[in-house]
Amino acid sequence: MVQLPEARDLAPRLATGAFILNSGLTKLRADQATAEAVHGLACVAYPFLDRIPAERFTRLLACSELAVGGALLAPFVPTRLAGLALTGFSGGLFGLYLRVPGMRQEGSLRPTQDGVPMAKDTWMLGIGLGFLGAAGRRRRAAAARYRHSVHCRRRHRGRCRC
Repeated sequence: MVQLPEARDLAPRLATGAFILNSGLTKLRADQATAEAVHGLACVAYPFLDRIPAERFTRLLACSELAVGGALLAPFVPTRLAGLALTGFSGGLFGLYLRVPGMRQEGSLRPTQDGVPMAKDTWMLGIGLGFLGAAGRRRRAAAARYRHSVHCRRRHRGRCRC
């Protein structure tokens, strides 16, 4: 049985999913100069990526964004699984913000003017981490409902007056 996302998870899933999906669609149509710029920035933070050609890297990044954005937008993907994908993806992007020189003010996590567009990845990381706790919320709520029903059956002989 497919469990649909809770109402409180819909807005962040839709907003974040649409944002990431749009970014992936844009990168799919990237020209050579854009691909080299995206790849160059990624190589500053993650030097091992210089072994991958710029166009291939940008295409892989676009496909990753499409997969993560699609997972967030698809109601049949459990929120916790979508949160895992979002946390991994945004964690890598947040690493760019932390590692690329000039993105943060000296000795601080506060962004420079150039770093503001990359600092937005902190909210995606926060949303992803929040989604990872979704299963725990449901389990606690189910346990509370169970305790309440047991209490009412004992006290009121099966008829809940609460």
